[in-house]
Amino acid sequence: VQLQASGGGLVHPGGSLRLSCAASGRTFSTYHMGWFRQAPGKEREFVATVANWSGGNTRYADSVKGRFTISKDNAKNTVYLQMNSLKPEDTAVYFCAASSRLWPPTTGNEYYYWGQGTLVTVSS
Repeated sequence: VQLQASGGGLVHPGGSLRLSCAASGRTFSTYHMGWFRQAPGKEREFVATVANWSGGNTRYADSVKGRFTISKDNAKNTVYLQMNSLKPEDTAVYFCAASSRLWPPTTGNEYYYWGQGTLVTVSS
């Protein structure tokens, strides 16, 4: 599986962005899909994950719960991260990833495939 993340950019505090992650291959729906982020000088951290197949289950980090929404479109082989009420502390490179481990995969070592990352900067 090859992953290509996009949609990052510069946004003011309180603004919104939607990240997309397009996957290659015909097995997209079989993977749990996740988003992670890494801020400057910090370790990579879990943001959100959506379950395989219909994607009826999701999990979020406490820091983004209520502000971010993860979703997927199996027909388009794409997973999304809608980010609202953005804060300066959300500034990071965001990575999408795919996992076939048990649900819910919330650590980086549970993900086999990674995209290249897209930068989100929240600043006034």
